[in-house]
Amino acid sequence: MKLDVIVIDDTSINLLLISHLMRRFEDCVLTEFSNPQQALTWCVEHVPDLVIVDYMMPEMDGIEFIRRFRACPGRDDIPLLMVTANDQVEIRHRALEAGANDFLTKPIDKVEFVARTRNMLSLRRNQRNLLDHTAWLDVEVKKATAEILLRERETIIRLSKAADSRDPETGAHILRMSHFAKLIASHMGLSEDDQQMLLDAAPMHDVGKVGIPDHILLKPGRLDPEEFELMKQHSMLGYEILHGSRSVILQAASQIALSHHEKFDGSGYPNGLAGSAIPLFARICAVADVFDALTSERPYKKAWEDERAIALLREGSGHHFDPVCVEAFLSSWDEVQAIRDRFKDE
Repeated sequence: MKLDVIVIDDTSINLLLISHLMRRFEDCVLTEFSNPQQALTWCVEHVPDLVIVDYMMPEMDGIEFIRRFRACPGRDDIPLLMVTANDQVEIRHRALEAGANDFLTKPIDKVEFVARTRNMLSLRRNQRNLLDHTAWLDVEVKKATAEILLRERETIIRLSKAADSRDPETGAHILRMSHFAKLIASHMGLSEDDQQMLLDAAPMHDVGKVGIPDHILLKPGRLDPEEFELMKQHSMLGYEILHGSRSVILQAASQIALSHHEKFDGSGYPNGLAGSAIPLFARICAVADVFDALTSERPYKKAWEDERAIALLREGSGHHFDPVCVEAFLSSWDEVQAIRDRFKDE
């Protein structure tokens, strides 16, 4: 480990002396400055491992240098030695308050210099080892967390496909719908984290259909009122399956499953929520889900033409759908087409 040491002194003989003494430390790279302002500029661009600064300098004395140095981000803990005369007790007190760690006395004694410098370098070496270990731990934690999230997302997709295996809809539907939802969120200005959360949680929107009897779920024709009431239960069933989890993805999925059939004017189900009372993720998913369902072919229906589906979204804006979500979806048509090309039904 190479350590960067800087020395600031306006007297060339002092710089020469310290340079000579620093040769004892083979793991150090020495940089000398006779101008404290130039040294500060260097310290903004580089992080020294040890600073040795003289007190008596023109324009900027050692104490002012220390104050400005400590004010630089990330320079709070860098070991700093100040060079003073023996009788400058008050100066030492002020230097300590400014952030000096230790002192060298003039004339510099080589034994004292080596001892104090070695102590400061040892302190810095330990600091860097600790920082390196902390950084390594941070990387390992992020890797482990990413692996957990990856497994969680894979499990969610597989469970979603398992639910869809009982449904005339295809596995590609949940992929298109979740990517449509992410697209809407991005054009609404939601954060990257929220966009990813939607992408991960949206596939579970219809997981409650696992509890719907086959004769209703697979019926080729239109459901009668009694059958439709049973079908509507899938939103509550999905919520009951997902809620209470410690997973933030499943928590979001539970709200989507419960509320993606709510309508903006309050005429939806299961709770008749209206406007902003409907969770935002559910409002987004409602647009994504309905559009893909309309434009996809199923055993019981032909796929709608895009123009017809777009007209329905516009007509339903403010009634069935959140107008902001509709506008965000329709404003990015090239991206919609790209998602459909990427995730086609087999």
